[in-house]
Amino acid sequence: MADNRGVVYMGPGKVEVQNIAFPELKNPKGKKITHGVILKVVSTNICGSDQHMVRGRTTAPKGLVLGHEITGEVVEAGTDVEFLKKGDLVSVPFNVACGRCRNCKEQQTGICLTVNEGRAGGAYGYVDMGGWVGGQAEYVMVPYADFNLLRFPDKDQAMEKIRDLTMLSDIFPTGFHGAVKAGVGPGATVYIAGAGPVGLAAAASAQLLGAAVVIVGDLNKARLAHARSFGCETVDLTENATLAEQIAQILGVPEVDCAVDCVGFEAHGEGKTSKDEVPAAVLNSLMEIARAGGSIGIPGLYVTEDPGSKDTAAQKGSLSIRFGLGWAKSHSFYTGQTPVLSYNRQLMQAILYDKVQIAKAVNVEVISLDDAPRGYEEFDSGVAKKFVINPHNMIPTTKSKAKVKETA
Repeated sequence: MADNRGVVYMGPGKVEVQNIAFPELKNPKGKKITHGVILKVVSTNICGSDQHMVRGRTTAPKGLVLGHEITGEVVEAGTDVEFLKKGDLVSVPFNVACGRCRNCKEQQTGICLTVNEGRAGGAYGYVDMGGWVGGQAEYVMVPYADFNLLRFPDKDQAMEKIRDLTMLSDIFPTGFHGAVKAGVGPGATVYIAGAGPVGLAAAASAQLLGAAVVIVGDLNKARLAHARSFGCETVDLTENATLAEQIAQILGVPEVDCAVDCVGFEAHGEGKTSKDEVPAAVLNSLMEIARAGGSIGIPGLYVTEDPGSKDTAAQKGSLSIRFGLGWAKSHSFYTGQTPVLSYNRQLMQAILYDKVQIAKAVNVEVISLDDAPRGYEEFDSGVAKKFVINPHNMIPTTKSKAKVKETA
């Protein structure tokens, strides 16, 4: 049996690269499956959602193999896999989905009804998401492969753009989903809360959707500087001026057409309270600055339990939301995990045909598997980077100008 190594959560603030079991075509209960594939991992990314667990803000158990943003090469396919073969290069949506239940048939793959006994929705390497082994590793198993996997039409072309295409597993579709559900379209003014990788992906998505002005707000000056580097306006939430006042300085009015929450439950206040964690701060601020009748997309993660919170209500997943304000302004809210399969093929085409440079927008840095603990530490410190793990040293060190090949 081949060797395998992966990034393992060892308790709050600590991850280690360890020898782990080589994947088998079995589900988390140990039942053999014929619809899965085993992938040699080409790239796998560190996500802000992973950081929530590593900070000790969830009930994640020690020993959990992390990682849900995966791109890989098929090295073994089950007997019921019809449309994929050994050697294919594929993107793995972070959603584990059966393709057979009511929700999957309605493209709601983020809330598949069969892959997680605890609740709707499954994911790789994540607490309470079905027990599927994570992909920050050398090899990983993906079930329901024909349904879940997006095969790149030309392997050589894809490897030239792998820094961009690796974002298709989660943050690019997630940012795009947040922008779409917020109603972003040509000529819109958009406020995006959070300049982490998902917020930057949402900003790039808003630009792709034709927004007239994209404003990104954060407490982190380095991340705000990076948002400005690709054409965004920014709001520094550590300043004494309120969010509405700073938006008015940019737009002339203290409101936007669309708003996207890319922060989630570890939110902080503004100005004098910017150092304090206020779990509902972003949601409440977006209701204040979104126009009456506007929509708010919420791809930022909120959890059913937050044992690490200092707020007693938040520990049980309850937030002090000004829902009456949202009701009075007739706001629409759209939450939940992104159904990646609804977007990844279109976004792949946008990457291959040079309509978007998502790796530049999120500031990719490629690191080795052994360097993953350092990547987690730096990401937690707030650097303006998206760390991409390169387990087999397959990612080209430089990008060349590859022509898009015609595909049938």
